[in-house]
Amino acid sequence: MIVWILFLLGILIFLALDLGVFNKKAHVISVKEASFWTAVWVTLSLLFTGVIYWLYGTGKVDNVDGLAPMDASLKYLTGYLIELSLSIDNIFVIAVIFTSFQIPQKYQHRVLFWGILGAIVFRALMIFFGVALIKKFSFTTYIFGAFLILTALRMLFSKEKPFNPKQSFVYRNLRKIMPITSQMQGQKFFIKLRHINAATPLFIALVVIEFTDILFALDSVPAILAITSDPFLVFSSNIFAILGLRSMYFFLAHMIDRFYYLKYSLVAILSFVGIKLILAHHYTFPEWFSLGFIAVALLTGILASKKEEKTTL
Repeated sequence: MIVWILFLLGILIFLALDLGVFNKKAHVISVKEASFWTAVWVTLSLLFTGVIYWLYGTGKVDNVDGLAPMDASLKYLTGYLIELSLSIDNIFVIAVIFTSFQIPQKYQHRVLFWGILGAIVFRALMIFFGVALIKKFSFTTYIFGAFLILTALRMLFSKEKPFNPKQSFVYRNLRKIMPITSQMQGQKFFIKLRHINAATPLFIALVVIEFTDILFALDSVPAILAITSDPFLVFSSNIFAILGLRSMYFFLAHMIDRFYYLKYSLVAILSFVGIKLILAHHYTFPEWFSLGFIAVALLTGILASKKEEKTTL
């Protein structure tokens, strides 16, 4: 329990420093700044692998599955790579949402900050119930596995339709229950108009992003549960991927279209973890194989995209 408290406290301290110190004043996040913070979060996430090794080696954390320190470290790293790779689609959707609601670049960080807080809460709840289901009903691994494979097939064969946030279920219903204005006053989520409080585009974008993250979590949480059902490993790898998502968004938002073949990397990863879940009661893939497969799938997609970009140029 102490480890959980310290971990959550560390997250809150990082977020407080982020909003209260490093980004106290609204400003446009440059590519250089985004690159720096992306490197910081990726480095912290990778260094946490060593913390996992120490925690599971010394028994400082409740090791519900009796994992060896090296196995726990590999499972954390594999889960982190899965969450990071599945965040790529999320980055594209966030960019569309900001464009649709005409959110100025200097205010986008604030929206993402509060979006991250909401995502942490929702992910924690989904992880808690997902782990509980797998522990209590072992057949749910087949359901999660089949769902991931169907998701991969849908991603592979379905025609991509342009996402329009203003036509989404969330936006249409928000308009029915609260006043909405297209005006903005700095970073405010609500402003007073004629004695009523109206939601600004910043708040609408925040709500749409939150609900979009819940939809993405329906894929990502079962995917990481294919690697491990250890609550701390699932939660920590998920959170580190989410925390790095903001800086990665500002780093990749304008380049996301260049990584065309990453779609097929995600298809391969989702298919693999789906099969891993279905076979969980019959065969266990070595940790090094799972980590290697996911790393190779991501690297292949990136290199293929780069090659395609050079060819078209």
